Amino acid sequence: MQADSSRSQRELADEVGLSQNAFWRRLKALEASGAITGYGARVSQEAVGVPMTVFVMVRTRRHSAEWLKRFRAQIESISEIVAFYRISGDFDYMLKIAARDMSNYDKVYQTIINKTELETVTSYFSMEAIIDGRPFPIGR
Repeated sequence: MQADSSRSQRELADEVGLSQNAFWRRLKALEASGAITGYGARVSQEAVGVPMTVFVMVRTRRHSAEWLKRFRAQIESISEIVAFYRISGDFDYMLKIAARDMSNYDKVYQTIINKTELETVTSYFSMEAIIDGRPFPIGR
């Protein structure tokens, strides 16, 4: 289902050797347990006009829960930011940005740095997505 969630329950049930009803019950149990968190389509960044991918590394001197709450709200309000992680290492946070072009990215960058006190912001521009959106390794 991770690779192609558009397949019918009948097809999937046949593939795993279950009746359609048994498959449906297992599917509902996976949803209830939180293992399946939703369904969606993979969308081409280029086709929807946001071909530029930028990874932004952020370091801050602030680590309070209140500061993070404000920073999180700010990041969630910027639609170009498609992923946001708290990380370990030399930086504290990593953002993944999908932008139309350099001008669009710069507006996002300016919004981030002008509204939040940050120590360091470093951007890495993706030249090519070699592997992206790969299914999780389940049962391997």
